[in-house]
Amino acid sequence: MEIKGYQAIAITDHADTSNIDLIIPRLCRLAEEMKPVCPTILIPGIEITHVPPDLISRVVQDSRKLGAKIVVCHGETIVEPVHPGTNRAALEAGVDILAHPGLIQAEEVELAAQKGIFLELSGRKGHCLTNGHVARLAKKYGARLAINSDGHAPSDFMSDKFARAVGMGAGLDATEVEVIYEEVWNWLRQRIL
Repeated sequence: MEIKGYQAIAITDHADTSNIDLIIPRLCRLAEEMKPVCPTILIPGIEITHVPPDLISRVVQDSRKLGAKIVVCHGETIVEPVHPGTNRAALEAGVDILAHPGLIQAEEVELAAQKGIFLELSGRKGHCLTNGHVARLAKKYGARLAINSDGHAPSDFMSDKFARAVGMGAGLDATEVEVIYEEVWNWLRQRIL
């Protein structure tokens, strides 16, 4: 990823109870192996995906115990069947980022704001359809936002220019997008880097 100019990248592969114990330790090992050979910092994480809401809290705790530095939960996007209640369960469990939260409810955005959880503005086709809704509620309730590629292939990784366009396409101005960048970097520096 140094070719794209990234200073750091989090790998947060999709996981559920069947595979987190395989994915996270391998990503932790990869992050250590890459340190001496790659200037881009690799952050091991996980994206809890299609897990029943009643199990999300345990999976978040297990992910952290296994070494995940960033815990993301696949939210209630409008383009995939996701268990109702996933957004709330993820927020209550204290994930770091709620990815593609779809038509998230106002009280859930308030909870994200209270807990300091980032809500994703996605650059991914389909998931991005509700970015404006997410950004509007985040501004209203003071929730943090993160602009994310949700990359599944090398071509999905965004340039800085495209990431800023995703934020502006969600209805934010250039200053608000800059604040998002600063908040994410400050959080990374304090918690991970």
